[in-house]
Amino acid sequence: MAIAVVKEHTFSWEGVDRKGSRIKGQSDGPSEHFIKIQLRKQGINPIRVRKQSSLFGKRKKPIKGQDIAIFSRQLATMMSAGVPLVQALEIVGRGHANPSMGEMVLAIKASIEGGSSLAESLAKFPRYFDDLFVNLVDAGERSGALETLLDKIATYKEKTESLKKKVKKALTYPTAVLVVAFIVTGILLYFVIPQFEQLFVGFGADLPAFTKMVIALSAFVQADWWIIIGALVAGFFAFREAHIRSPRFRRFLDRVMLKLPVVGDILYKSAVARFARTLSTMFAAGVPLVEAMDSVARAAGNIIFTEAIMTMRDQVATGTQLQLTMQQTGLFPSMAVQMVAIGEESGSLDHMCAKVAEFYEEEVDALVDNLTALLEPMIMVVLGVLVGGLVVAMYLPIFKLGQAI
Repeated sequence: MAIAVVKEHTFSWEGVDRKGSRIKGQSDGPSEHFIKIQLRKQGINPIRVRKQSSLFGKRKKPIKGQDIAIFSRQLATMMSAGVPLVQALEIVGRGHANPSMGEMVLAIKASIEGGSSLAESLAKFPRYFDDLFVNLVDAGERSGALETLLDKIATYKEKTESLKKKVKKALTYPTAVLVVAFIVTGILLYFVIPQFEQLFVGFGADLPAFTKMVIALSAFVQADWWIIIGALVAGFFAFREAHIRSPRFRRFLDRVMLKLPVVGDILYKSAVARFARTLSTMFAAGVPLVEAMDSVARAAGNIIFTEAIMTMRDQVATGTQLQLTMQQTGLFPSMAVQMVAIGEESGSLDHMCAKVAEFYEEEVDALVDNLTALLEPMIMVVLGVLVGGLVVAMYLPIFKLGQAI
């Protein structure tokens, strides 16, 4: 059965407090009924509650993965300290630094007060709590070890968010270099080169081929800049749609990304780290291996790894050892395969997978630092070639004129 996603809205309200004074305010929540319940708990008798137009309502701060990680750790800490679940959610919701996150936590609390379990309440927000998160919470509630499972979830979210930041940093840096180079080149071609072109008109001599080429490129940018911008925008949206709708394109792109120098190594080792971290967390929670592999596949972050893990799941379901299925894919490094083999033989698969995850997370960290150090001189080279090339093209006729004189 499909679970409805609860949408958050901003409501303006009027009411009467305990002293009989008429007061007004704004609150966020999924419905008018939810807002009225919250107001009554605060000792305010609501008279009128209206949903604000999204056009004029305040823009909410988005909920990020880091917010979910912080929420998981706060909830785990409070429940370990003996704070009841509903009270813990109330404290976290009222005190969260992100108002949008606080409102969602209070909506989860209201759902639990209405008779739902924590797992069912979290499942109403699938955008922020995936199947892995919900399944682990459900396992904790069923086994009576919710505090322990929440601690494992918090650790898992903290590690995965840290890994995502490192990978994003590795991909953002070269992208930023290309964007800056493109903008600088465009400014020079559109504004600077035409000034030199007017100067060259009075020379009355043939210009060097390189200079002619740059002037022709400048003329194209000035006349058809809208075509260039339109092509870039259209290319971006076409790329995004193809990535969303075409598994073949995603498979091709993910395969190419894994083969890129330096960046491919970062993506490969981060995928191995995610595999090991997710499997360790699921197995430690008592989830059967075959069932855990579904969540591991979805968390891989690369379709090549996802398809390989799903094949491994089918083989494990027929009785094949996990380390043999890993070896047959040809994707996993020998160290990871050997560590999993030791874990299977010793009955400590979760512990060994955690060690594998820690090792490759540190590897990713080192690779990102190396990439950052490598890109700093590369930025200077790229910008120097682009800007220097345009400058040389413009000064070549001046040099030739000086030699003729």
